[in-house]
Amino acid sequence: MTGAGTILVADDDRAIRTVLTQALGRLGYDVRSTGHAASLWRWVADGEGDLVITDVVMPDENGLDLVPRIRKLRPELRVIVMSAQNTLLTAVKATERGAFEYLPKPFDLKDLVAAVQRALTQPKESAVVAAAADEAQEKLPLIGRSPAMQEIYRVLARLMGTDLTVMIAGESGTGKELVARALHDYGKRRGGPFVAVNMAAIPRELIESELFGHEKGAFTGANQRHAGRFEQAQGGTLFLDEIGDMPLEAQTRLLRVLQEGEYTTIGGRQRLRADVRIVAATHRDLRQLVRQGLFREDLFYRLNVVPIRLPPLRERTEDVPELLKHFLTLCASEGLPVKSLDAAAIDRLKRHRWPGNVRELENLVRRLAALYTQETIGVDVIEQELSDSAAPSAGPGPAPARGDDSLAIAVERHLKVYFDAHQSGLPAAGLHDRVLREIEKPLILLTLAATRGNQIKAAQVLGINRNTLRKKIRDLDIQVMRGLG
Repeated sequence: MTGAGTILVADDDRAIRTVLTQALGRLGYDVRSTGHAASLWRWVADGEGDLVITDVVMPDENGLDLVPRIRKLRPELRVIVMSAQNTLLTAVKATERGAFEYLPKPFDLKDLVAAVQRALTQPKESAVVAAAADEAQEKLPLIGRSPAMQEIYRVLARLMGTDLTVMIAGESGTGKELVARALHDYGKRRGGPFVAVNMAAIPRELIESELFGHEKGAFTGANQRHAGRFEQAQGGTLFLDEIGDMPLEAQTRLLRVLQEGEYTTIGGRQRLRADVRIVAATHRDLRQLVRQGLFREDLFYRLNVVPIRLPPLRERTEDVPELLKHFLTLCASEGLPVKSLDAAAIDRLKRHRWPGNVRELENLVRRLAALYTQETIGVDVIEQELSDSAAPSAGPGPAPARGDDSLAIAVERHLKVYFDAHQSGLPAAGLHDRVLREIEKPLILLTLAATRGNQIKAAQVLGINRNTLRKKIRDLDIQVMRGLG
């Protein structure tokens, strides 16, 4: 395919300018190149060029700062930004300031040619995206310049100006919540709240109350109105972590909210508008859960509008040195001793499989900073640490139950995870009665099963009278097998 039109190229690297001039010239494009932002701006101001390709770092001005000026002066002129500063911030700023495409260096010439052809042939857009907030690079939520992370950055940058629902998949410890926060912090809803809820950490009976809230008097113990997570996230982002652990009955109600954009609280009649962006995440294979009948297929497609797969650390080991530097700096800022690692130690960490991914690496760095006296950590220390941690470690969820655990210990562990999921907040009022109901229901179900549905015998085993048992069966919506006893 041959081109037609004039392309303005600005890059401080003469070799790159030469390569681009030759490659685009062979396709029929007229190419003018310069190593200075001032020359590029003069051409644009004079009305020259049909497309701009600019690097970010130039001797006289940052290329990103040129983009909004070009867009303001000539809104129809599209800009392709190149950069060796391969960070999420660069990708986001390029997109938010109005760049048509962002290409991290080094890039494939075929990708650049394809971007040029799209820029010159696609219909012009009528609106210009607003400028990004100037967050400092060291505060970026995501670290890494590997090709795998570059693709993540490009996808995220394109999503910042939208409200599209996103599904983040990845192993535990890959940074799924960090990606969700980046979508919020750099997106159009950054002025609203970011509310995270872990489906795996909330007891089954409490999920609907947590998500949608309840009215005063909706059930025993509901002494006051409680705003659910949808209401708390109004105008912002609702992050549904570990969505694969959501029970089917809650999936049904969530699907209805996504379809209708409205919901009611438990015990409420007024329909509330769900003005939130939904970002979901899971470490599980949702397609497999759909095939097993454990996850609704229609809900899966509602959530999986834009899928993002976070690569495990073993697929981007070239990011290990940068991650080490970031975590060591973070430890020093928290008052831990300043440390560094020698080349052999870093190389050994790059060869590790990292079953716990970035979270495991961060925990290792914190141990190194806190427990070792030497300023420079050698490979012998790393070998010892990796050997000591070779056994699988428990993830962030509840610890597995042991055969010798008492019921009290099991319940305490489960409730601790539930409280931890609220971080600095508190659960809704009425927790005592809700937890008792959750324990009471399986207790009655199992007792009825053991007595083959005989309610008189079940009441005797439970130590309550038959009328009380009948009331509980009705209140807890328990289906009883009739005529078995």
